[in-house]
Amino acid sequence: MGRRRSGNCLAGVDIYGITAEEYSLGRSSIEVVALMIASGIKVIQYREKDKSLREKYLDCIKIREMTAQAGVAFIVNDHVDLALLVEADGVHIGQDDLPPERVRELVGGRMAIGLSTHSPVQAEEAVRSGAVDYIGVGPIFATSTKKDVCRPVGLEYLDYVIKNINLPFVAIGGIKENNIGEVSCRGANCIALVTEIVGAEDIPGRVKDLRSALGKKEG
Repeated sequence: MGRRRSGNCLAGVDIYGITAEEYSLGRSSIEVVALMIASGIKVIQYREKDKSLREKYLDCIKIREMTAQAGVAFIVNDHVDLALLVEADGVHIGQDDLPPERVRELVGGRMAIGLSTHSPVQAEEAVRSGAVDYIGVGPIFATSTKKDVCRPVGLEYLDYVIKNINLPFVAIGGIKENNIGEVSCRGANCIALVTEIVGAEDIPGRVKDLRSALGKKEG
């Protein structure tokens, strides 16, 4: 496909979808992605920790096809090799994964690199690396979705990033319909949700409700 580096993949994006088959009410990640696309979500990250690499590859092949047809940005979590093989739009890495500079050497200009950050020091390092296109900011609130997650960083770290870090970012971690407005009103334009979306019986209806909550950020 020869995709160009999509460092602005968060531009104009309000909700950032992330898969989690464990919490998807018996639905496959592919089924959930189809519902996310139907809901108008424009960035979807594939994050499945408990599947084999082969299972992840087969999922990603199908999801890449679906997202490409729909004009949705597709991000692969952790696996640079998978992201390259399926020609994803981006790869999202954590603090314990390969350094972003080395990841950039592998992917060249073909895709965006996202990096999870949990502190001002990590955010500043992401900027200095020159290799990161966007950062994840969180976990804002307590979350049970990730087993190895650090303690909540709270809204204070979000405030720091908004005021001091010149990189696009996505707020993440424990964000639900009842607190998404609080996160948005601080200045977060792009917000990631996991169980709040994948665990909904009616995903398009839940996304509509979340967007309504985002629209109340002045209230």
